[in-house]
Amino acid sequence: MKLYSTNNKNNQVSFKEAVIKGIADDGGLYVPVSLPQMQEAFFERIEILDLQDIAFAVSRRVLKEEIPDYELFKIIRSAFTFTAPLKPLDNDKNILELFHGPTLAFKDFGARFLAETLSFFNQDEDQKLVILVATSGDTGSAVANGFYNVSGIDVVLLYPSGKVSKIQEQQLTTLGGNVTALEVLGSFDDCQRMVKEAFNDKELKSKVKLTSANSINFARLFPQSFYYHYAYSQLERRDMPVIFSVPSGNLGNLTAGLIARKMGLPVKKFIAALNSNDVFANYLKSGTFQPKTSVRTISNAMDVGNPSNFYRIYSMFDGNLNSMKEVIFSQSFSDNQTRQAIGEIYNKYGYLADPHGAVGYLALKEYLKEYPGYYNSIILETAHPAKFKDIVEENSGTSVEIPESLVKCLEKKKKSIVVSNNLDALKSILL
Repeated sequence: MKLYSTNNKNNQVSFKEAVIKGIADDGGLYVPVSLPQMQEAFFERIEILDLQDIAFAVSRRVLKEEIPDYELFKIIRSAFTFTAPLKPLDNDKNILELFHGPTLAFKDFGARFLAETLSFFNQDEDQKLVILVATSGDTGSAVANGFYNVSGIDVVLLYPSGKVSKIQEQQLTTLGGNVTALEVLGSFDDCQRMVKEAFNDKELKSKVKLTSANSINFARLFPQSFYYHYAYSQLERRDMPVIFSVPSGNLGNLTAGLIARKMGLPVKKFIAALNSNDVFANYLKSGTFQPKTSVRTISNAMDVGNPSNFYRIYSMFDGNLNSMKEVIFSQSFSDNQTRQAIGEIYNKYGYLADPHGAVGYLALKEYLKEYPGYYNSIILETAHPAKFKDIVEENSGTSVEIPESLVKCLEKKKKSIVVSNNLDALKSILL
């Protein structure tokens, strides 16, 4: 498999090199030169396959020349010890629950696959690998859990101080071991900028072996495509157009869906559901990509003002805005609308959605209003509602049961290092 940099299509590397580097030498993100199509037989029998079967089939189609089958099978078996059930709301609306992993968020899929893959590629190396991660909430805890005490690998997490939920912060800061949490005095965009600057710093690159576990890293992003196939496999009927409503921040989840579509998954439309951070929706309307300072919301994992994966999506469509709009619809919603949606989903369907899933629900409603028809609609529910307990309870009028893993996490002592939002502060830690 060959991947190119979004900054230079002639800058091509292998999958292994892309995974270990995380980001291209020229600062671009890696995108596959081409993606193979899944065979018709795969979709004809997809309903009898479980998540591990699908993950192995899709990843083998892409990686068979880079990872031996038996090693890839071990990676899949170790990474995906949980599932992603599709729950019907009504005859044509479904919720895909992506919070059944160890940290109760969809990031577990990508983080655990990446951890296993990096461990495989790094097993014969002498130099320690440092995983550098910017997180607006769930990415950090998923990466920390996935790489916890993995030999030869250290994890450094950057998160914006005061801008993640209490539960998310506990998950980020209580593991210890080979995991260091940096509490950055700034926004998520500051954290993401610091990570990018670190990868481009000559002194750091000469002294520290760095890679990323954000959706910057293709191996964090690619495995998220597996659950789009798995959602399709669980539909009772597949004779109606399929649309996915994807809560979106850094646009990694959306990009993973587009990868699944390029490999043959029959998806009519992706809905990029945004909170008040509406940069991508504005781009689709105006044709101008204009990053801006992120706004804090109750759906904090989507609080991104300069989404990195925009450049991947732009490249996948060869910069053709009209082609992009044929496949992607986007709309943004306020916190007040999100709060109302949490109550509406519970009162109408008896389902407790977290704020991110509620934004996905709102965007789906808006799309169906503008483009009425008969669809198989799937909303991605990206985090367990208990991670946003106060907000969900206040707006649904019912209590949220906290899973045992979160109860234990809340009892642990927070350990973080407060740092300024500049590269020098990060370098002082890494060096």
